[in-house]
Amino acid sequence: MATRGRPRTFDPDTALRQALDLFWERGYEGTSLNDLAQAMGIASASIYACFGSKEDLFRKVMALYGATSGEPPRRALREQPTTRAAVHEMLRATADQITGADTPHYCMLILAAPTGAVENHPVREFLADIRRDQHTTIKDRLARGVTDGDLTASGADLDAIARYYATVVQGLSIQARDGADRAELEAVITCAMAAWDTLTSPTPASTGRAGAAGTGARPRSPRRPATR
Repeated sequence: MATRGRPRTFDPDTALRQALDLFWERGYEGTSLNDLAQAMGIASASIYACFGSKEDLFRKVMALYGATSGEPPRRALREQPTTRAAVHEMLRATADQITGADTPHYCMLILAAPTGAVENHPVREFLADIRRDQHTTIKDRLARGVTDGDLTASGADLDAIARYYATVVQGLSIQARDGADRAELEAVITCAMAAWDTLTSPTPASTGRAGAAGTGARPRSPRRPATR
């Protein structure tokens, strides 16, 4: 009869939350396994046994982050009735999350990525994939707006608009990390939404002289009055 291993003396959910807090504060490369063991209150061997390697643990942490702090912006995209309102509320929800009183002021998807060691390339790509999915999620909401009839844009326009607002989301995180408060981020959001009508309006057809030039026709010169 096989012998059973020693039962766990810690709550994995609580330990994962503690790991999230530490990774959020220090980033991936700034967090060592010893740091994690101390913050989680368990031995390194227990971390490996329960969560796998440091990279495995970080991936689990990011899943938790996405289900908690990352959920309000996605929920805004899903639940707001119009496309414009959905994008606006997504930006506001992002600003709320990255200026919370009890958490570091930045988005982990943007600023927790390592930038140095070659061996951490898989982690960089992992976070980049999540950011690319963020762009896709925004684009899908824009496409839904086209289907619903509250947005008129071509496929190429949708990609560019989605990329623009994904860039705004990322910029808000950097601004918050550098000290911008909630009111200052709201001013940025106001500017970003002021661009909405320009970004989503169909390009007007050329008229007048421009239209004539476009067809290759030369505009007529005004007739001079006859002289006697």
